[in-house]
Amino acid sequence: IGTVKAQSGFNANNDAETLYKAMKGLGTNEATILQLLTARSNAQRQQIKAAFKTLHGKDLVSELKSELGGKLETLIVAMMATPVMFDVTSLRNAIKGAGTNEKVLIEILASRTQNEIREIIKTYKQEYDHNLESDVSGEVGGHFKEMLVILLQANRQQGVQEGTIQSDAQALFNAGEKKFGTDEDQFITILGNRSAEHLRRVFDAYMKLSGHQIEESIQRETSGGLRDVLLAVVKCARSVPAYLAECLYNSLKGAGTDDATLIRIMVSRSEIDLLDIRAEFRKSFATSLHNMIKVLKCKKAHTHTHTHTQMSD
Repeated sequence: IGTVKAQSGFNANNDAETLYKAMKGLGTNEATILQLLTARSNAQRQQIKAAFKTLHGKDLVSELKSELGGKLETLIVAMMATPVMFDVTSLRNAIKGAGTNEKVLIEILASRTQNEIREIIKTYKQEYDHNLESDVSGEVGGHFKEMLVILLQANRQQGVQEGTIQSDAQALFNAGEKKFGTDEDQFITILGNRSAEHLRRVFDAYMKLSGHQIEESIQRETSGGLRDVLLAVVKCARSVPAYLAECLYNSLKGAGTDDATLIRIMVSRSEIDLLDIRAEFRKSFATSLHNMIKVLKCKKAHTHTHTHTQMSD
């Protein structure tokens, strides 16, 4: 259900040569680079990287960086990283940049599988000789930090615990709706530790109990980073593709595009579930992702020419 597939009859050396030629001499053939790399799987891109090094003694990613610029460069560099390295560098930049990018932390930690999170933690340690949990804890605080730390444990229960569906729903109801003030710890414990299947059953029971969706209670009862991460976890328990479709929609709507989010989701899901994300996008927003990106391109081209005319005026 990804949109990017491995190429059959793949030859890493031939591809490395094609890329070398596209970058040699005056001017770079961006179209060739883009067409070739989007038609190969990530594993194949890693082989091309190795072949390029062997044939030309140069690092392909460094070469691409020096030849490309702007958002195309960001996109291509993202495509050349292994999936786990791309997540690791995204998290590192979110923590170490000016101000913490909470949105990136939430999106990655809420939507990745338990195994992916374990891999991320391991690779982060290898790359930066730092503990991801400590780095995250050093940047955020309060209940928001507690929830992120639980997600970093990657220790959700397996399957559905029939016996606790009702009591979990009741505990959430008591912690929010029924209480003056909110018992955030109950939300954090239940939403952070139960499996997605189990949570979906709890949400149904919660709906029967309270007469509205758990999302509405979270909106009303919590705020800031905690609210954002709890909502992300609930949405991912219901459907990861639907959650990511919503993130993409938010990155595209409005005057300025959030290109970083657009690139991050498109690249990281291109071999996992981008077709599902596209289907969910159409279902939720009555337009296609394809269309919205095309409109965006035209809009950008238009503002570009518009500025030029103004300047010549």
